[in-house]
Amino acid sequence: MKSMKSAAQAGFTLIELIVVIVILGILAATALPKFVSFGGDARLASLNAAKGAMMTTASLVKGRWVVEGGKNTTTSVEGTAVTYVVGNGYPVADGNFLLAAGLSATDYVTVAAPGGTTTTPTVPTGSIAVVPAGIAGTTTAATCFVLYTPPAASATTPPVVTVPTAATAC
Repeated sequence: MKSMKSAAQAGFTLIELIVVIVILGILAATALPKFVSFGGDARLASLNAAKGAMMTTASLVKGRWVVEGGKNTTTSVEGTAVTYVVGNGYPVADGNFLLAAGLSATDYVTVAAPGGTTTTPTVPTGSIAVVPAGIAGTTTAATCFVLYTPPAASATTPPVVTVPTAATAC
């Protein structure tokens, strides 16, 4: 014959289940705000990686131009024809430069001049910006981008690649 004690221990009591649910609720309430901001942190890291890719590709293209004696107007990088800024050898701000940098249209949306709407960044003439595809068309896209500005033809300075300080709120 079974004792009454072993029959009572067949599962969890209602009180035990409620205590576990309350504990899980408290943990979720404290941990959730930390996980919510990870999307913005990931976008900012993605922008910094895109900035590095642009800077590296610009340096590579400039190096090729120097090695070629500064006489060519284009070069091939990763199978993509990249056009030089005449006079200084840095790449022109266009879609081919972004492809050579590995910034695909599936990951980033390209914004050319002038931009400057509530859902796109302001882009100076001759420059190009990229916005993470996940936020393209939103108001966040106006402040969460990377901007590439090649130097003028006569300039000896490198191009300017920037992630705005407002991008920390991506």
